[in-house]
Amino acid sequence: MARSLDGLVLAPVADQAPGQVGTRTRFTYHERDGEVWAEYAGGDVVRGRLVGTRAGDRIDFRYVQLKTDGTTSSGHCVSLVTESPEGRVRLEETWEWESQEGNGTSTVEQVT
Repeated sequence: MARSLDGLVLAPVADQAPGQVGTRTRFTYHERDGEVWAEYAGGDVVRGRLVGTRAGDRIDFRYVQLKTDGTTSSGHCVSLVTESPEGRVRLEETWEWESQEGNGTSTVEQVT
């Protein structure tokens, strides 16, 4: 099992579409007894939260966010905890909006 996410700060390695998380977004993760949660902000996101569970290297969570234009959105994501070649924690994510159309994949990586 990959190391704990507790206390780690992660950031996307590439920008998504406008109005979504991007390289200026920072996620602060917490983890305890199979529970995972995080706060995030930056770029087009004023404030976001995610909450879910971890089983081995698989995280299943839901997220909600408030964007700079005053709109809110929510979705579901499944992430695989991996490691970058440099040894940083990396999440390979497959996500889908629930409050609007759209889905995709993304990668977030530990900020050092």
